[in-house]
Amino acid sequence: MLAHALASEVKLEVVETTHRGHAAHIAEMAARDGVELVVAHGGDGTVNEVVNGILPPDPAKVSTATPMLGVVPGGSANVFARAIGYPRDPVEATHILLDALSRERVRRIGLGMAGGQWFTFSAGMGWDADVVAGVDRSRGKQASPALYTRIAATSYLFPPSGRPKLVVGLPGEDPVEVRTAFVSNTDPWTYLGPRPMRLNPGCSFEGGIALFAPRSLDPFTVLGLLRQALSSSGYRGGRHVVHHDDLKTLHVRCDKPVNLQVDGDLAGERTSVEFRSVPDALTVVV
Repeated sequence: MLAHALASEVKLEVVETTHRGHAAHIAEMAARDGVELVVAHGGDGTVNEVVNGILPPDPAKVSTATPMLGVVPGGSANVFARAIGYPRDPVEATHILLDALSRERVRRIGLGMAGGQWFTFSAGMGWDADVVAGVDRSRGKQASPALYTRIAATSYLFPPSGRPKLVVGLPGEDPVEVRTAFVSNTDPWTYLGPRPMRLNPGCSFEGGIALFAPRSLDPFTVLGLLRQALSSSGYRGGRHVVHHDDLKTLHVRCDKPVNLQVDGDLAGERTSVEFRSVPDALTVVV
């Protein structure tokens, strides 16, 4: 039904993905063939693959000739689609997309890079990446808020890497030790069901990347941070967190390999990752 609706307005080719990495390959071929628009129907992982397929790995080679991106949500969280302005319902999102195409309504946004990989809304090292790794091991189960909450609690109590200290480097500042590092490219950072988790309310697609890095993960600190993050105004600041908006670059390193997540997908273990902001990287139809 969605494909039929889109095909009524554009020349459409539908390709179904069959394995991890397939969406990136399809999108890369579409970019090489001069396709003007790639529509990703799926969750944040599918969107991330499409973005990494249509964009070159070198930010200096990004151009306006890159295909535009459209999204029809089909995942459990759909953080990017919701943050960019699409409704969660795929039928409603398709109507929004068709209206945007007919009116030539587009939005140019900035993206982030984590160790050479593009991300649209978030990346991180430490606790959040451990949660993603746990969910990844639970493939076959429904990726519900209850599953994420359970794995988040398990990863907190029994961290797979032993919760080593991370060292964050910011331009012009002394390195600082933290326990985990959340990097955002927009607000909210994610959703817990219908509720947004707002770690960096001042972050947007039009600005730089943002950092939320707790110095401590003791229970009282974590509960306080969660209470603020789930409030309507989001996190407002405190002495237990290294907190910055609108950064061009930052660097995180660790003495032992820790998990890295990019847009909610596991990107392996790393001891050092450079995160950077790339303004005006992508055109989204919305």
